Amino acid sequence: MAHAPSNTGAHHHHHGHDHHDHGHGHGHAHHHHAPADFGRAFLIGIALNTGFVIIEAVAGFLYGSMALVADAGHNLSDVLALALAWIASIAAKRPASGRFTYGYKSSTILAALANALLLAIAIGAILFETLHRLTEPQAPHAPAMMVVAGIGIAINALTAMLFVRGQSDLNIRGAYLHMAADALVSVGVVLAGLAILLTGFVWIDAAVSLVILAVIGWGTWGLARDSVAMGLNAAPPGIELAEVRAHLAALEGVAAVHDLHVWPMSTTETALTAHLVMPQRPASDAFLHTVTEGLRARFGVHHATIQIESGEHPCDAPCEAPC
Repeated sequence: MAHAPSNTGAHHHHHGHDHHDHGHGHGHAHHHHAPADFGRAFLIGIALNTGFVIIEAVAGFLYGSMALVADAGHNLSDVLALALAWIASIAAKRPASGRFTYGYKSSTILAALANALLLAIAIGAILFETLHRLTEPQAPHAPAMMVVAGIGIAINALTAMLFVRGQSDLNIRGAYLHMAADALVSVGVVLAGLAILLTGFVWIDAAVSLVILAVIGWGTWGLARDSVAMGLNAAPPGIELAEVRAHLAALEGVAAVHDLHVWPMSTTETALTAHLVMPQRPASDAFLHTVTEGLRARFGVHHATIQIESGEHPCDAPCEAPC
């Protein structure tokens, strides 16, 4: 609920969670912006992939296929990544307390970055094994490779589908990329096994692995780039600061906009702060509500803090340095 602003000062604030007048506009008109609940998807994905890691590792040792053993190691890193993403999604729902005044929402950003690092480590491990295979070719049991990898395709594809509707959340996208990458690896192993059966060329295994690594590396780079940018409080890629500034400057009574900041609070929520210079008219709760609703509807900003200034104080003029 909005509350009446003070009429005794030049600064007005609007806060959507309490009834105290402290001079800022902080709009939270909608409370349904928490991350979607993927707990069931994480539980199913972790259970399925843990079982498959055990099966794949045992089969790799029994049939002399280091490709299967390496893929099992890759899948194990993904089980850990799923667990990490799940923990982060749970932490993001915890309320603010003590020193953590924003709660633990940003843990989803840390998890996305950690997932990118895990993928990079997995790529390094598979690349090492692939280069070893190129220098010292070994003939694996191709039919066993194809059967086990085929099971892997089904499990990883099913797990990836559980997260396909959460692509707007970088943390969930990280989990999805891990599973999709595993499915691609398994497809490559099946094709390599078939090619080895038909031609007898054991180097095909390593060649297919290099192609798969390039595909996984491309996705990993995108995830790492986005998660690092979020960790540095960069404005989300879907929000153009120039458009936000123009939107605020076009509001009735606004003479200038300064100290505009937009940053991600989590992989699903965006925050904004701005100072609006309004020399001709005081702000009202209705005006502040309109501003925060407009920012939410047009730019997806969930937490907007607006400070209204009269322009009489020198620091009310547009400036880059803090006053």
